[in-house]
Amino acid sequence: MKTRMILTMVLFLVSATMCFAADAQMGTWKLNEAKSKLAPGMAKNLTVVYEAVGENVKITIDGADADGKPTHNEWTGKFDGKPYPVSGDPNSDTRSLKKISARTLLLTIKKDGKVTIAGRVVVSADGKSRTVTTTATNSTGKKVSGTAVYDKQ
Repeated sequence: MKTRMILTMVLFLVSATMCFAADAQMGTWKLNEAKSKLAPGMAKNLTVVYEAVGENVKITIDGADADGKPTHNEWTGKFDGKPYPVSGDPNSDTRSLKKISARTLLLTIKKDGKVTIAGRVVVSADGKSRTVTTTATNSTGKKVSGTAVYDKQ
């Protein structure tokens, strides 16, 4: 009985790991500034890492703010469209990601319950790049949009 329970747990963990490993979003992504059209005056995410943490996904972002100063923030949650807390980002307190296809996520970033950035994250069919298209409200209250292209590392 004990052996069967251990075997069942091992199979569950292997299945969960393989599920995340097969997810097109997982891995390390580096900004390709030459292919990107970033909104002026907005922060940029230079490196984005998606990794499995148990049943969740952890996203770690290193970048630069509008003044070029280094930034670092982290989000841990599920691709279920529910808001999960963000740490290290003074411009947001929650993010939600919702998987709408095998290679596409919808992104919503909020500060104090108000949407500040909305967008779509799409991994290419070959899995070598991803494009993040966003609409945001900048510091002056103006709507801006941009496209960031990332290469898989």
